[in-house]
Amino acid sequence: MESVLLLSLWALAGSVSLQTAVQASDACPERLLGNERRRTCPKPCTQDKDCGNKRQCLCDGQCDLSCVAPGRTCPWPLPSGYNFVASLLSPTPSFSALLEVRCDTGYMLPNGLDAAIHRCQGDRQWSGDDPNCTAPTSPQVSCPLPEEVTDTFSIDGSAVAGTTIRYTCLSGELVGNSENLCNIDQTWQYPHPICQRVWCPLPQEVNQGYLVAVQRTVYVVGDAIYYLCKKNHLLDGPNRVTCQPNGTWSAVPYCRARCPIPVERTRVLIGGLKRWPYDVTDSVVPHGESVTFYCKHSRKQCSFPYTQTCFDGRLNPSFCYLEPTWLQYKLFPHRLVSEIEACSLVDLD
Repeated sequence: MESVLLLSLWALAGSVSLQTAVQASDACPERLLGNERRRTCPKPCTQDKDCGNKRQCLCDGQCDLSCVAPGRTCPWPLPSGYNFVASLLSPTPSFSALLEVRCDTGYMLPNGLDAAIHRCQGDRQWSGDDPNCTAPTSPQVSCPLPEEVTDTFSIDGSAVAGTTIRYTCLSGELVGNSENLCNIDQTWQYPHPICQRVWCPLPQEVNQGYLVAVQRTVYVVGDAIYYLCKKNHLLDGPNRVTCQPNGTWSAVPYCRARCPIPVERTRVLIGGLKRWPYDVTDSVVPHGESVTFYCKHSRKQCSFPYTQTCFDGRLNPSFCYLEPTWLQYKLFPHRLVSEIEACSLVDLD
């Protein structure tokens, strides 16, 4: 008999506990949909006596029934200047109060909405994320550049709507507009230009020289040829010549002849040294070489220099130079104009 009574009491107690839990769950539905921002949950409870002084057992959102001080408030007002307006929907910002955040015109929350409701929680913080209203960014619109364009041209600039690009042919000559504007409707202002293939004429022959090149019927942009000079001639200019985008060859060089030294019985100054012409190999100097001759003062026994430059086989002595006679050269070599004392600056005034 006692055992039956005990079982009845246990069953009754169990049913009361289950009923209390169900009631507690029903008493604390979700106040707001969505995630809440929680640092901690207050002490859980089922009734007020489970809490300390000044706290009540109240529904605290996702924390369920908790010991909450209902008089405590959440931060208010919210900081301004973040592209939103906050409105308190309850008389005070205390526990369970509701707050509406509405974005300014043209701004949206991260979820794409322009407004959100927040609840004052037991941890004295508003539910949900901090207000973050931003202007929606529209994707950049650009104009298409087909492969036949990108494979043919070097493109400088951006194809974004409202901007300009510049074309440079990778090979050949540009025909058409060298600049183009991408319109807002993703069309180009002008048709794309074309690169017209360019050929150079047969390489030019050089007098006293010859060219080294692969024999071709046509020469295209970028093709190169090389020039060499014959004996006793010096190359004046680059030895490598290329076919340019405008259909012409780059600067063609010249083959310049060496110059005979046009004196015999006096010394001249070459490369900083006084030398007899017969001491110079073949008595010639290369194109571009400077030779200094010596002239005698018309009234004094002194000499002064006068320089001339060899140009393509021509080297003339200075107008004031007088070639010594054979007797002067043989009998009085120390009196030759190249051997006498140099004139002073005063003498030349």
